Amino acid sequence: MNEAWYRLLSILVFTVGFWEGPAAILYRVIGDDHGTTMRPVNYLDAPWNYVASAAVIVVAFALLAVLDKGREKTLARGRDAGAARTRTGTHAG
Repeated sequence: MNEAWYRLLSILVFTVGFWEGPAAILYRVIGDDHGTTMRPVNYLDAPWNYVASAAVIVVAFALLAVLDKGREKTLARGRDAGAARTRTGTHAG
């Protein structure tokens, strides 16, 4: 995974996870929000919007973990390839 794609996807997942999770709960509790296009989980009735927000939070954390694991694998592959080039004396570039 390219570093730029990792960062872009991480930012998008975090933003959606935060906005539909904790922010939606705060808007419902503090402002009695009943849904907008930016917080569609608040269209749900009282107990279900909290369940949906919690589910969004869990999914966002899981996606961030998957993205981080993919990034670690890519970085490890790059380090291994760099070490192999160093051992053989060949350089790409």
